[in-house]
Amino acid sequence: MSVDGTGTGAAAPRPSGPEIRERAAWTLPGRLAASVVVAVGAVGIGLLVSGLTGPNSALTAIGAILAVVAFGIANGLTPVAPGEARVVQLFGRYTGTIRTEGLLWVNPNAKRRKVSTKIRNHETATAKVNDADGNPIEIAAVVVWQVEDTAKAVFGVENVTEFVAVQAEAAVRQIANDYPYDDHEGGMSLRGSAGDINGRLADQIIQRVVSAGVKIIEARLTRLAYAPEIAHAMLRRQQAGAMVAARQKIVDGAVGMVESALARLDADGLVELDAERKAAMVSNMLVVLCSDHSTQPVVNTGTLYQ
Repeated sequence: MSVDGTGTGAAAPRPSGPEIRERAAWTLPGRLAASVVVAVGAVGIGLLVSGLTGPNSALTAIGAILAVVAFGIANGLTPVAPGEARVVQLFGRYTGTIRTEGLLWVNPNAKRRKVSTKIRNHETATAKVNDADGNPIEIAAVVVWQVEDTAKAVFGVENVTEFVAVQAEAAVRQIANDYPYDDHEGGMSLRGSAGDINGRLADQIIQRVVSAGVKIIEARLTRLAYAPEIAHAMLRRQQAGAMVAARQKIVDGAVGMVESALARLDADGLVELDAERKAAMVSNMLVVLCSDHSTQPVVNTGTLYQ
């Protein structure tokens, strides 16, 4: 999918091995398992104490076995807090993910890795890059993201937090290279098309982090400025552009007013003006309307042509 408007898009990193997708792990209610642990443990300790005080080797052995069984069952108890999940591995193999909150029980031999599913922010460092016109600019962005597929986040990349940080910075640099800081011809630019640029930045990051099971909620630029060495020159350029635009608007308005005045005079028949007098009137009105300074009127007490 194209995200930069030029027909090319960022290639998303892909894992070399077979893709692993998240699935639900097999669990049992934790309260039931805890009750069994208490019951078996209590019986085992009771038999162990009786066997030691008896003495009775058979009771001691049974009590010890029950105590070990209770400890093993207790080792499978897995608490899951809100905003986190547990990725379960049994003898190195991925068996599923626990997303249900509360106390659950899994195979005591399974390895359970905690993965945060909370929404997180990452703000890229201010990068100094060249825009599409070759001008050095300073740019930074903030990315709001969340782990969506815990299996990909754990087994697809080495460290999902570092992976998102690196890919976000790469996407920001790519966006800065693809578009100019300003486009005076009305095209898309970093400064003038903030909404579209943020959307395309999010699309680029999504493509880059899809292999890590990450969901991009929002991405937006937080800093955009010319580099210090050209900032002053570019400020003067912006000021000149703004002045030209303002002058253009003033001239357009003045010409419209002159046209209206001439049309009104002709329609009402108040005065007849030849081409030379109309030209003089247009010149005087444009001077009055377009001048930066107040004009000094000259009162004509003679005829129209004196």
